[in-house]
Amino acid sequence: MVESLRSKRLYKIELLSLKVLPMLIALCYALNSLLSYFDIDLVFIGYVAHVSILPLIFLYTSSYVFRFCEYHRMFLHYIVVNELINTYDYYIGIPISDRNFFILHMVLIWVTLFIILYLYVKHHKKPVRKDS
Repeated sequence: MVESLRSKRLYKIELLSLKVLPMLIALCYALNSLLSYFDIDLVFIGYVAHVSILPLIFLYTSSYVFRFCEYHRMFLHYIVVNELINTYDYYIGIPISDRNFFILHMVLIWVTLFIILYLYVKHHKKPVRKDS
């Protein structure tokens, strides 16, 4: 009985962390983009939020195993696109100014948030009845 309760509790904690973790990572990425534009370098954000490819594979796989909605996966998509842009800029270089690079990141954030909002509303939309 106690083992069953512990197992259910661990399952709920795991599910909650899998739902919240991509949102926290995406928030840290957005915060890091904003602060780096103003030349504020908080190294611990990079240590806390930086995700390599293997944990991303785990997060994607878990999102399908637990049947998360697509708007939950949008945070993972944002993280992947952000990582691709930053990695490409680090190794090859994107020939744009810091201001335009910041604008690129802000556009990515706003497009992602718009799609998340759209998918959320679409998923939670209740039918409207017209009473005559």
